[in-house]
Amino acid sequence: MSGRTSPPSAFDPGLAAGNQPFDPLRLCTYTTITILAWLVTPAVVVSVFSGIALVAYYKARRQGLVKSRCKLGDTRLVMAYLGIAFLLGGGFTLYRIMQLA
Repeated sequence: MSGRTSPPSAFDPGLAAGNQPFDPLRLCTYTTITILAWLVTPAVVVSVFSGIALVAYYKARRQGLVKSRCKLGDTRLVMAYLGIAFLLGGGFTLYRIMQLA
């Protein structure tokens, strides 16, 4: 036994880079996105986040990223998916605005 009374923190210099505790940052991010979707409208949030991601993937591809950790793998497929999500989100948003007018 090591004698530690508390779990090691991510800032513990004794931890190797691969042995850091799991940081559930993605879950916090997903929660923030869903709260924004709930407050604004899902279609607007889809357009905003897919647009941001599309620009980021475009820049990454220009810098040489060919394969993403995304399930789709190839960055061209990821960018196509994000482009479709962006267009659909914008289309649904415009449709809702036209219904309200």
